[in-house]
Amino acid sequence: MTKLRRLRAHAIAQSLFQPATLKAALRRMAFVQADPIRSPARAQDLILRHRVKDYRAGDLERLYPSLNLEEDILHYTYGFLLRDVWRLLHPRKTPGLTEFEKKILAAVCGAGETHPRELEAHFGRERIVNAWGGHSKATKHALEKLHYRGLLRVARRENGIRIYAAAIASADPMPQAERLRKLALVIANILAPAPEKSFQAALAPLLRRSFPDFGNSRKVLADMLCSGELRREMIDGIAYVWPAGKPPREEAPRKVRFLAPFDPLVWDRRRFEHLWRWSYRVEAYTPPKKRVRGYYAMPLLWGDDIIGWVNAGVIKNRLNVETGFIGKRPGGSDFRRKLDAEIARMETFLNLAVY
Repeated sequence: MTKLRRLRAHAIAQSLFQPATLKAALRRMAFVQADPIRSPARAQDLILRHRVKDYRAGDLERLYPSLNLEEDILHYTYGFLLRDVWRLLHPRKTPGLTEFEKKILAAVCGAGETHPRELEAHFGRERIVNAWGGHSKATKHALEKLHYRGLLRVARRENGIRIYAAAIASADPMPQAERLRKLALVIANILAPAPEKSFQAALAPLLRRSFPDFGNSRKVLADMLCSGELRREMIDGIAYVWPAGKPPREEAPRKVRFLAPFDPLVWDRRRFEHLWRWSYRVEAYTPPKKRVRGYYAMPLLWGDDIIGWVNAGVIKNRLNVETGFIGKRPGGSDFRRKLDAEIARMETFLNLAVY
């Protein structure tokens, strides 16, 4: 087996482990990226369906209050993370609260679980310019800032809308150096095996937001390599790193899987292009005329190779799947059977009627 094939097998085994209970899968993953697009389901559900036995779309949101999870930003992205990991992120280096934010915080702490609409009724619907240059309601903006600071948490969702509550109190945070080391290992596990540059890029926003006094990501990586917590290997001229004691598996299962655009296996586009030799991009925010593969094209994994993509949608309670391939469509009945099996699994996951 070539080094590249071994690296593929390592990536697949690290990310697509044997399906487990929802709690066990979340403990192993530590973080699941969230995305509001539903095509044919939200990213978090599409990610979990491969890793959780008998998972159905919406299970994470439905069971969230009982799972000891939080919603927050881990590295670049927003998602669901273990509460123990969330505690490592806080306190963040942030400016003091405005008077308006103090009033919003007091209102939520006094009322308990709070729908944003309830605050609008009391504080009005004034709109302000947000960080992206658009306009948001002042109450919504304040809630998001208080959440980012770790003063509020998302208690649950109601039809996709975040319901806020006071953050769960915790003991004094551990020393910053220990928090940073543990978070860096969490990120290394999520991305493993990761190109060195990708790992450093994922650490950079974490350092900026929570650990500005600890130098740059290059220094953190060097310290972890020196301590033996990470291993490093050159493959095709690219330096890869992964947590020590993570041996690659020799062979990926011969199975077809439709992967979410934000699945941990395909999340790092730098690694994707090296392992599978083609460029993949999410095109949901690309103008329709400029799309190459589709609005929410999902990478199509066949064994250890990502050979193309699928666009899946629900029409009149029936799942419609369109496939595209980088090269030739695989011939033979084996691929056809495995593709049909994956379509059937997707239908079950979506709770669609099967005729």
